[in-house]
Amino acid sequence: MIDLHCHLDGSITVDIAKELAAIQNIELPAKSDEALLKKLSIPENCESLNDFLTCFGLPLRLLQTKEGITQAFYLVQEMFRKQGLIYLELRFAPQLHCVNGLSQEEVILAALEGLKKSFLHTNLILCLMRSDHNQEENLETVELAKKYLVKDEGVVAIDLAGAEALFKTKDFEAPFALARKYNIPFTIHAGEADGPESVKAALDFGALRIGHGVRIAEDQELVDYVAAHNVPLEMCPNSNRQTKAVDDMSKYPLRNFLEKGIKVTINTDDPAICRTNIKNEFDYIKKMYGITEAEKKVLLLNAVDSAFCSDEYKEKMKKIINS
Repeated sequence: MIDLHCHLDGSITVDIAKELAAIQNIELPAKSDEALLKKLSIPENCESLNDFLTCFGLPLRLLQTKEGITQAFYLVQEMFRKQGLIYLELRFAPQLHCVNGLSQEEVILAALEGLKKSFLHTNLILCLMRSDHNQEENLETVELAKKYLVKDEGVVAIDLAGAEALFKTKDFEAPFALARKYNIPFTIHAGEADGPESVKAALDFGALRIGHGVRIAEDQELVDYVAAHNVPLEMCPNSNRQTKAVDDMSKYPLRNFLEKGIKVTINTDDPAICRTNIKNEFDYIKKMYGITEAEKKVLLLNAVDSAFCSDEYKEKMKKIINS
């Protein structure tokens, strides 16, 4: 299994939260596991992406020290390794972990330290955040991505995350112009809470992949473009269901995209918040859309082709999947 679209702060399970709280002497806001689970995951009556985003408050409280960040990266990787993953791309926004005085660079170094502790092959994507008052922080993230950019087992790309409908993709051209200048690969969350125009802006910037991208289904010309130009989509079915990115999951465009030849990948997005894992995602699309074992293999090979990692590791993954 492979997961290309997974957020660190959305991967903090009850067990991980308790361990992070213990090592940092942080008192959790709930005593029982059941009450803590409610704090760390969304209810079934979630109304929108904005409601979904409120679940990140507690995880972020646990990720404000070097020790907490390092241990979180290690624990999340180990969780995925035990689930059978052979490759993971974990994304996070360094600027969100500076509340207690850490610099963005210190946050990244703590993350890289955690990365080294696990045997799972993991790469990092640094997220810029959608806001109207953090341009300097976003540009700093790009500069640090340039400084720490590697082909494998480190920082490999950047992203843009946050409230897409409130802060339009088109307004974030500057940091991605800088990323292009530095030859930093990037994906962008687009076509989730906002429509096809968001995806068009991301592609105009030079995005190599699109995070979610489900709402390109509203624009047939854009569907054809994404297919013709081999643009990978990082689709996250249960997250899309929960955030109401798609109103009716019986009309989720996964099969249509596959039939069009779009390079679709299946991912968890925020496994703790969504109460899911990568196996659950594939079980869900098999049940809902009749995805076959042959199609599952196509989806996994799409993920290999789309991964921000070295050609050498891609060949290794292909051998594992084909065997």
